[in-house]
Amino acid sequence: MSETTPLTAPWIAAQRTRLLAQRGHAWLLQGPSGLGQYALGLELVRAWLCDAPGGQGACGQCASCHAIDVRTHADLCVLMPEVQMLELGWPLSEKAQAEIDDKKRKPSREIRVEAMRDAVEFAQRTSARGRGKAVLVYPAEQMNHVTANALLKTLEEPPGDVRFVLASEAAHQLLPTIRSRCLGHTMLWPAEAEMLPWLQAQGLAPEAASAFLRAAGGRPDDAVLLARSGRSPQAWAALPQAVAKGDVTALADWSPAQAIDALQKLCHDLLSTRVGAAPRYFAAADLPKALPALGALTRWSRALAKAARTAEHPFNAGLMLEALVAQARNTLHSKH
Repeated sequence: MSETTPLTAPWIAAQRTRLLAQRGHAWLLQGPSGLGQYALGLELVRAWLCDAPGGQGACGQCASCHAIDVRTHADLCVLMPEVQMLELGWPLSEKAQAEIDDKKRKPSREIRVEAMRDAVEFAQRTSARGRGKAVLVYPAEQMNHVTANALLKTLEEPPGDVRFVLASEAAHQLLPTIRSRCLGHTMLWPAEAEMLPWLQAQGLAPEAASAFLRAAGGRPDDAVLLARSGRSPQAWAALPQAVAKGDVTALADWSPAQAIDALQKLCHDLLSTRVGAAPRYFAAADLPKALPALGALTRWSRALAKAARTAEHPFNAGLMLEALVAQARNTLHSKH
């Protein structure tokens, strides 16, 4: 896949070229969400397994590249939470798929130790296509200690032809012993001048690209996800005034986790504005003119952080959204 391929962001292509020029059996790609860790990790394994790789990575045309595109490559093992595997089209093991199909359990939100044990066994096997094997782990922080320890020995003493990419949005949560066995790479934060044309190539109108990029805090992958969620830039801009009025319909089609994330961004911008800094996620004109007291914003920030810890398992999503909007309205009208 060349530098000019529209599917590969230019900043991902540049990092791919740089990393492929270095030798090592394990990379740890780290940085905040939305900077392309998964995309870069996939680019690396595509190049490692490609039948005809060039200086710019995989050719994009060979049987190996096609097998990765259709998620059937015999020499690639992808380790993710099952929820993300299903979202991204990667097949689960027959046993895991059967358990989910039979309603014995729900897809996991962390990387299961059973999947890691399968990956360790995969690493010991002979390469099917003769170009080595690759293991992609994303997001690596979703390994618990048992799962991480199952990987550790293989990472320390890998069989001759297997290479690893661990991609993480919270590398500090990984075991130090995992981090120390990988070459580290911190994801580059691309310039806005690079990101806006790329976002437009993904189908976003110029004004929407700017608005979603701001809403995503300057993180291009997150901006694309926001754009594809069905929300409009106008709805995002209207959110601060809507919650100030206690309008729950502004968050009606949001999950509790998404609503909390949006309110945390609003709280961040109000705190920034209160101390004289520029807002990051909303335009200054979209924020309430009368700023709440610093103490009220600080309490709200702590309450949102606490709510985020249980957002994936709300007792009643509708009631939780009502409570979040009421809390926001009370804060935005607070003078203390």
